[in-house]
Amino acid sequence: MKIDITGLSVEYIMRRSGDKLIALKEVGFSIATGKFVCVIGPSGCGKSTLLKVLAGLQSPSAGEVLLDAAPVQGPGKNRAMVFQSAALLPWRTVLRNVTYGLELQGVSIQEAEKIAGDFIDMAGLSGFEESYPREISGGMQQRVNLARALVTRPDLLLMDEPFSNLDPQLRNVMQLEVERIWEQTRQTTLFVTHLINEAIFLADEIIVLTARPGRIKEIVPINFPRPRKLGIKKTPEFHVLEDRLSELMDQEFHEVVYQQSQDDRP
Repeated sequence: MKIDITGLSVEYIMRRSGDKLIALKEVGFSIATGKFVCVIGPSGCGKSTLLKVLAGLQSPSAGEVLLDAAPVQGPGKNRAMVFQSAALLPWRTVLRNVTYGLELQGVSIQEAEKIAGDFIDMAGLSGFEESYPREISGGMQQRVNLARALVTRPDLLLMDEPFSNLDPQLRNVMQLEVERIWEQTRQTTLFVTHLINEAIFLADEIIVLTARPGRIKEIVPINFPRPRKLGIKKTPEFHVLEDRLSELMDQEFHEVVYQQSQDDRP
């Protein structure tokens, strides 16, 4: 799925104050089919809002959002979203959590379980099909969450800081898993993260957003060959990119601090 966004702006009206909050302003970029793109930026810059617009869960205030030249007009079967929390159904086994999306699409239980088996294996969950969420670790729950999104074979995979609740070691493991699975599926993927080294490791391109209202500050290409291993994070080339992106992010964090100081003035 190819993504084309032009002049995207998203505004909210604050319920209590009635004030207008601009989350995104005049954002524009394109993502080629099959690319893995990460989005980084300071808190509150509109990263999650961008994903919600692409998922069809949030309407833009202005601009155009096209998926394969067709405007987004709501949620669709061609997209799937992975959130920070696995949010599994506790009364369903791993297998039945993975089949859930297929069942909603009207696929029979027998066929859904057959399809889900391949994605359970792909996510490294073989042998845990009959386990319940309470019986598996947080990292495994997030694997179930990923398999549940992939099983419907979406053209666009949207991932909103899916590893933020994991410890650093487990987070590295999940980065490797996502890299491995993406190599097999080659789905167009937009991945939001607040970790620069995670973005560099996973991405073909990194979109850097400014402090709110979120605008495109820079789009940085990542040219490391695939498949990638964690050792790449120790190379001089990786550190050069990390320093460059850290400098861009520092500029925006300083802007956030300045905005907060202005907001606090009497």
